[in-house]
Amino acid sequence: MAKKAARRTSGRKKAKKSTTRQSGFFHRIGRIVSRVVLGCLAAVLALILVYSVVNPPVTHTIWQEWRRLGKVEREWVPIEEIAPIMARSVVAAEDANFCLHWGFDVNAIRAALEDGSGRGASTISQQVVKNVFLWQGRSWIRKALETTITPMVELVWSKRRIIEVYLNVAETGEGVFGVEAAARQSFGVAAADLSPVQAARIAAILPSPRKRSVRDPSVRTRRRAAAILDGAATIRADGRDDCFED
Repeated sequence: MAKKAARRTSGRKKAKKSTTRQSGFFHRIGRIVSRVVLGCLAAVLALILVYSVVNPPVTHTIWQEWRRLGKVEREWVPIEEIAPIMARSVVAAEDANFCLHWGFDVNAIRAALEDGSGRGASTISQQVVKNVFLWQGRSWIRKALETTITPMVELVWSKRRIIEVYLNVAETGEGVFGVEAAARQSFGVAAADLSPVQAARIAAILPSPRKRSVRDPSVRTRRRAAAILDGAATIRADGRDDCFED
């Protein structure tokens, strides 16, 4: 009996030691994962701080298109050298409540869910995060990262800076990035000299810049541009451009 009791006690001690070792292993793994996540967040925050004053030199999409096509058209210009109507046009086209939200348009998200058509509800802030810090494509990982980073960008950058970056990194044609390159390629003018109609045409192709044309717009694109033109005027009239206008 004593021997059986001793064996049972020994077995319990071995099981306890095994459990302790497993617990220690998972604890170490947890600490490593936590450190990696915190390190990544710290790196992203550092980039957000840097890009609040320094222009992003390249994005994943620009680099990807350069590899695919062999060249890209892009010229960074400060927002002061972009016609104000261009900023109002992209807001009217992509995010009419840009000045009213903190990175996520809850009403647009709710409407998209209720509609059930799969239409997007991404704000300009979210698109900037995707373009500058992440990659294109649909995945839960990218969306989770985008959701995490967007409030950080909204907290550090001004709305005017967000618009400025968007106007310079958005894809505006196949191998074309930013409104300056689009203006020069499509209309032979600088972004500062864009007319309301020209600005609306550029904004109209943003959802699908590789399939839609600024220089030879389809009837659908022309109609969308006309609606954007009206929307830009409304945004100016009701003050929804106050956060990015001088």
